[in-house]
Amino acid sequence: MFDVLISHIQNKVDLTEEQKNEIQSFFIPKKLRKKQYLLQEGDLCRNLSFVAKGILKSYTLDEKGSEHINMFAFEGWWISDFNSFINQEKAVLNIDAIEDSELLMISLENYEKMTLQIPIMDRYFRILYQNSLVTKDYRLIVSNSYTAEEKYTYLAKNNPDMIKRVPHTLIASYLGLTPETISRIRKKISKQ
Repeated sequence: MFDVLISHIQNKVDLTEEQKNEIQSFFIPKKLRKKQYLLQEGDLCRNLSFVAKGILKSYTLDEKGSEHINMFAFEGWWISDFNSFINQEKAVLNIDAIEDSELLMISLENYEKMTLQIPIMDRYFRILYQNSLVTKDYRLIVSNSYTAEEKYTYLAKNNPDMIKRVPHTLIASYLGLTPETISRIRKKISKQ
């Protein structure tokens, strides 16, 4: 499980063998079954979670109980209600597993200790946060400017694993479309 984390970190920054071992001491492994919650709205997000195996989703629920998916987290991704984690406020997001999943979780206290004791980890997280901002900006542009077909095509081109592994009803929610619209688009694309 730690191999996935260390590999992910090393794709962004260089680690010594000593740092690799020290990093592991800050994390706690956790397994989730499919559909099991990691976090529920109103709770406190106590951990930042790295997905070593599986897929998770973060989402809000509207007054009708419909899910509005914020993001999916695959192997090598981080997930949390970041505002709740950093500011220790009640979570506005729900997070649960789409597949059986294995996580490495770090508390806020250990996160702070780790970034102080291993300064290269501060750089690693800065790189992640910068990339996350760019991705969120572009997702907003796609959401506001693309047609339904363009949204799906863009997602399929840039995240083919998502199209293969995530149920289409969840992809529809993520794109702000109905499952029927996704079905029509998929039929049209398969005929081309």
